[in-house]
Amino acid sequence: MRVVVTGATGYLGGRLCAALADAGHAVRALARRSSDVSGLAPGVELAYGDVTDADSLAAAFDGCDAVFHAAASVEPWLPDPSVFLKVNVRGLENVLKAAKRTPTVKKIVYTSSFFAIGPTDGYVADETQMHPGKAFCTEYEKSKVLADRIALQAATEGVPITIVYPGVIYGPGKLTTGNLVSRILIERFNGRLPGYIGDGYDRESFCHVDDVVSGHVAAMEKGRVGERYLLTGENMSFKQIFNMAANITNTKAPLFHVPLWLIEVYGWISVFVSRITGKLPLISYPTVHVLRHQWSYSCDKAKTELGCSPRNLTEGLSEVLLWLKDEKQIKF
Repeated sequence: MRVVVTGATGYLGGRLCAALADAGHAVRALARRSSDVSGLAPGVELAYGDVTDADSLAAAFDGCDAVFHAAASVEPWLPDPSVFLKVNVRGLENVLKAAKRTPTVKKIVYTSSFFAIGPTDGYVADETQMHPGKAFCTEYEKSKVLADRIALQAATEGVPITIVYPGVIYGPGKLTTGNLVSRILIERFNGRLPGYIGDGYDRESFCHVDDVVSGHVAAMEKGRVGERYLLTGENMSFKQIFNMAANITNTKAPLFHVPLWLIEVYGWISVFVSRITGKLPLISYPTVHVLRHQWSYSCDKAKTELGCSPRNLTEGLSEVLLWLKDEKQIKF
């Protein structure tokens, strides 16, 4: 098939392009002029454009059979919050309009987020849960909820869209905001994060980037139109992640907990500094709001319908730690 991928230079999008090319598909990568395209897989066709520019999408989609819409602004905080609406919501609307005008497009796979399903304090949720839409930890979460409603509405109108909801993605690759686990491990092993994050109440559903990529490809091949598929994995706290990393590397686990209120203060300071320097913070106060909740999910539907088989976290984390060591990012 001839497929086009938005967000092709991102952490997930780049791996997706490579996997699709390896599977024999003709891949067209949509990238902004300002993006670093050096990491794109050989043989991938490059199309310059932006999801905020509808005309560029029409040209990029021309002649394609399927669209993977993975482009998003994923930061928990930005100095200009309107970016989330512009990229994540209006961007999806532009993608849908361009796809409707492209007669060859038979399938759209839209990359949503577990945030669009909503928090799960005290239980494990599946695809039937709809976000209450009343309170949001981050502007990113809010934008993905709004976009989710647009995608679901499009499906009822006959648009051939399948929606996938990755959990917290981890694995080797670009150290972007989307690769949060690797960035936190770097902080931890370099002594800049000496304790556990909070008291261990948080839960996140961790899934290896290559398993998320496989889920996207399977969604194109087997996913039902209008259906939602969680591409998640084991549900654990960052405390458990730190303990697992210590066991894998034969290093000492943290001896104390850094309370979330203190991390939130640090987050506010980081945001203040960011406004001066222009460099986005690793930890901002909205991140702490996320950590005060649980985000636990079941991926049984993706296992049954798409054939997904996410690797266990011990295997995946071992790979990441060795990769970070090889990249001279950490020592153990």
